[in-house]
Parts: sequence; C-alpha cells; structure tokens
Amino acid sequence: MQGGDIISSLLNACLLERDGEDCVKMHDVIRDMALWITRKFEATENNFFVKAGAQLFEEPDVKAWKRVKRMSVMKNEIQLLKETPKCPNLRTLFLSNNNLKVISDGFFQFIPHLTVLDLSENCYLRVLPKGISQLVSLECIDLSWTGISELPMELRSLTKLKMLDLSYMSDLENIPQYLVSSFSKLQIFRLWFKRLLLQNKDYPNEDNVLNEGHEKLIEELKGLQRLNILSTPIKSMFCLERFLSFDLFGRRTQALQLIDFREPEMFDVLCLENLEHLEALQFLDCGIMEIKMEKLSTWVSSSNCTSCFHALSTVQIFHCKKLRDMTWLILAPNLRNLDITGCYEMEEILSEEKLGEVAGVIGVSYPKSFLKLETLDLRHLPKLKSIYWDALPFPCLKHILIKYCKELKKLPLNLDSAKGNLLSIKGSKDWWARVEWENEVTRDAFLPSFKLLY
Repeated sequence: MQGGDIISSLLNACLLERDGEDCVKMHDVIRDMALWITRKFEATENNFFVKAGAQLFEEPDVKAWKRVKRMSVMKNEIQLLKETPKCPNLRTLFLSNNNLKVISDGFFQFIPHLTVLDLSENCYLRVLPKGISQLVSLECIDLSWTGISELPMELRSLTKLKMLDLSYMSDLENIPQYLVSSFSKLQIFRLWFKRLLLQNKDYPNEDNVLNEGHEKLIEELKGLQRLNILSTPIKSMFCLERFLSFDLFGRRTQALQLIDFREPEMFDVLCLENLEHLEALQFLDCGIMEIKMEKLSTWVSSSNCTSCFHALSTVQIFHCKKLRDMTWLILAPNLRNLDITGCYEMEEILSEEKLGEVAGVIGVSYPKSFLKLETLDLRHLPKLKSIYWDALPFPCLKHILIKYCKELKKLPLNLDSAKGNLLSIKGSKDWWARVEWENEVTRDAFLPSFKLLY
C-alpha cells in the first residue's frame, strides 16, 4: 500500500523511528524541522496546530486553530470538547490518547472538510455525538480502544468513508444492520475484539450485525467491492465456511479472529489456504482439540510448495483449553510473533512425531522452524514440556517470555542459537533454576539474557 511504502521510506531515511511492534514516531527535533519547512513554503504559518503531549487539560482556545488544516492534540488529558468551533479549512484532527468523556453535539457542526478523525485510545468515551453526521467529507475514522458501546445510525451520512477502525472496542455491543454496507467507498475495515471480554456477552437487538455468528456482518462486507484490507472476527464454523466461499475475502483479509468455536474438535487449517494476504490469525476461547493439515500431500503435489501461509507473521492462541500442539506452524515460514496463553492440555509446540508423519506423507523433510521468529510468549501452559525437541538457530529471536509453564524444563537453544541478537528471556526465578541445558557453557552463555518477570 502507498502509505506503508511512504512510512518505510521515512524509516530508512531515519526521519521516523520505530516505537514498539506496530508503531512509529518522529523525534521532536525532526518534527519541529518538518513544521518549519512546511511553514516556510506554505502561504500561511497557520496550517498546523500541534500540541501533542503538551499536558493540556482543556481543549485549546478555538481562536488558536480557527484557520488550521492539520491539528494534533493527542496524548493529553482533555476530558470535554464543549465548544462549537468554526474551522472551514481543517482536514485532519488527532484527538487520540486523551481522557475524553464527552464530545458536544455541536463540536463537529462547522468542520465541513474534515477528512481524517482519530479518536482512538479514549477508553472513557462512551457515545459519539449525533453531530458527527455533519462530517460529510470524512474519509478515515479511528475509534479503536474507545469505550463506545453503539455506533449511531447518523454515521450513514459519511458516504465518503474509506477507513473504519473498530479494533479493541471492549464495550461495543451494537452495530446497526445496514450501516456497514452503506459505506460503499470503504477500503479498510477493522473489527477486532479484546480477549477475555467476550465470554457470555449478549448482544441486544436482532437488527445488530454482532448477533449470532456474525453472518449479517459478512453479508454486508461482501457487498463492499472497494474493500482492500479486512480484519474481522468470526464466531462459528458455519460462518467461517460462508466467509471463505467469497473470493473477495480471500484477496483482502489481513487479520482473522476465530472466536468460541465449539465445533469441530478437529480444525483443518488448510481451509484458510486461500487467504493469501493473511498476516495475523487468532484463536480465542475455542474448543478445538487439534489443528490438522488434512490432505497436505495433495496440496503439496499440486502447489509444489511445502508452506502456504507466507504472509502470516502473527499467531495468537488464547484459552483453547483442549489444544495439544501447534505443529501446523511449519506452514508459516515467516512467522514473527507467537503468543500462546491458557491452553491447559498443550504438551508441545511442534510435535516430533507429527512432523515425522508429515515428512513421510509428502516425501520431503521440512526446513528448520521459526527462522523468522522474533517474539515467543508462552503463558499458563501447565502441561507444556517441549517447544521443539532439538536446538534451533533462531536467527531473528529477540524476546522469550515464559510464565506458569512449570513442566517446561528445556529450551531449544544452544551456543549457535540467536547469535548476535540481544536476546531477552523473561520468567520466574524458580522456573529459570529448573531449566536444563546441554552443558554449563551453554547455560552461562544465556545467563545474561535472563530477566526476572516477577
């Protein structure tokens, strides 16, 4: 995507720097220089109003930003937006990471040309004002990590909307039917639930696309022909099969969240093979006992390839209490992040027995696993005994976190593992004392990597 290419170019030129896994930031000096250059070449010096992280407790005086085009007051302590600003030139408004609780109905009334609105990370914001319907030029709105419980039908007025981010809205209970499908120009749609907040959650109103297994949501999404990037939850095998039957989703799905699958107990991961751009996959609170690779030999012979999830970089398995192993990960050669939590029956991550069976069936051996892995988080796996039966090179590994895995006494590490990396291994003091190494030299080599978790 064009935006991603621009960010990569800025990173390579050291004009941006990474801030965690998925974020970038600009150094204060670089930002001030960019603003100075922009002002020098623009007709007016009032195009930008930037007070990010300025410890503001109230919204700035509207007179100060009456004529600006771009405004950022992110990372402050603003709780109330009560004014009715008249900003005919404003195109971009960043309000993320404040303590917003209330936005007055008149706040958006006279901002007719606003195209980008970021309200993310305002967890106390419960309601969108009805006046948001006045933002008829809006193309991008980010509501992720807010406390909003219901999307108002007034959003239907946003006919130019291209991006809608509803990720991690833990209180979201109602998306009215026919709202999503009204955004005919939508290119990016993200809906992603926060783990542990979905259990026994009832969604009111039958005219709500969050009801049942999200079948209504899928029906609305399939009509969005301009959709390019999709992150979505699915809550039943029937719904998943329906989802996979549409070619549009195969080409557009970036992240998939499978929630509360009670059946089947055996899940064939190759049913997802046509999701060619799938980058993130999460299983949440599923009753699956085994993730299988059915008809793998037929697939390998037809594709002349031993892996299918080339784009998959993040896998998260949360509270799948019956799941015993994750051997299918051999099909994801570019996996960077693996997080497994609360799988009480899991005994091994990659099974030597199953990998042997796979190699026998397809007639070739698999390459070394986890060659791109950067982070490995394993928590609350009381029966886990093995990650891999032998040492692995881990050329990219940076972080290992082990928590409440009392039976895990060996790590797949030797003196050639994670060479040149500043590896961090976090765990309890008792667990670290029980770890068995092939010799004392190896133990001593990894001792500086250990960090006490608690």
